[in-house]
Amino acid sequence: MGSKDTDRRLIVGIGSALVDVLIYEDDAFLTETGAAKGGMTLVNNQFIEQTLALASGDQTVVPGGSACNTIIGVGRLGGPARFVGKRGEDYLGELFESGLRSSRVEPVLMKSTSPTGRVLSIITPDAQRSMFTFLGASAESKPEEITADLFESAAVVHIEGYLLFNKDLMLAALKAAKQAGALISLDLASYTVVEQSKEYLERFVEEYVDILIANEDEARAFTGLNDEEKALRALSRKAYISALKIGKRGSYITRAGKTVQVAAKGTGAAVDTTGAGDLWAAGFLYGLVHGYPLATCGELASACGFEVCQVVGASISDEGWNRIRQIIEK
Repeated sequence: MGSKDTDRRLIVGIGSALVDVLIYEDDAFLTETGAAKGGMTLVNNQFIEQTLALASGDQTVVPGGSACNTIIGVGRLGGPARFVGKRGEDYLGELFESGLRSSRVEPVLMKSTSPTGRVLSIITPDAQRSMFTFLGASAESKPEEITADLFESAAVVHIEGYLLFNKDLMLAALKAAKQAGALISLDLASYTVVEQSKEYLERFVEEYVDILIANEDEARAFTGLNDEEKALRALSRKAYISALKIGKRGSYITRAGKTVQVAAKGTGAAVDTTGAGDLWAAGFLYGLVHGYPLATCGELASACGFEVCQVVGASISDEGWNRIRQIIEK
């Protein structure tokens, strides 16, 4: 399964160029900040500074952003990968770009005099992460900057749901990806994003999206259905391929009316769920553009999703990547 050109393997991600700042705190700290547990709230840079000043423990700083995490995963799997975004001309921007290159991802980064965006991810003892996002330079991407040549030779263009906060930019990315002849993959990203973008999200999905990825909360917000099976059927009517992730129970993937159920991988307790959905998408899309059976795509996705939960941040250990590559070699 590829784009119109079946020889294509390149996966291009477009989204916010952000640096993740990860801290461990308890539920009381989370309540004090006003965070929506498991959700994402847009804030200014000062809010992040003030919250960090109240934090009790150490901070971990890594390249992040939903689509970026997915594309780094594709690069680490050995697939051709490119990321499109905008960063600041500062230390965090340099850290972000070097992180892409070291993961074998081609960076296509526009630059701004504004600071590079960052996400404060608060990890609670249940391994849930709740996010405060300062978009910074990443919010300054303009629709006219997003052209079809950015997606040249792409089999799939993967768009993060957070782009829905800039409707015009999202539409420009959808149109440019279609013009480039790529399939469009959309990860709904967060139930809070879906709730705030509902009025035009449905139209965008119906007109442009080929591959739709959601977890239980996002699917519920998008379809209005609490029943898993009904939500899955509703998703499958909206895109050629749809995936419903159901946490520790695995996932359901539907293509052209046929559904496969994929078991979750691994048995270890999660250390941190940051990037779990993003890396799930990396494994799934990598398998898809390489023509793997749908069940194998799901198995690879589950392995990536499991391994990223064994470390802090949206990265996978070298040992984890070795275990994942064994699935590919089989």
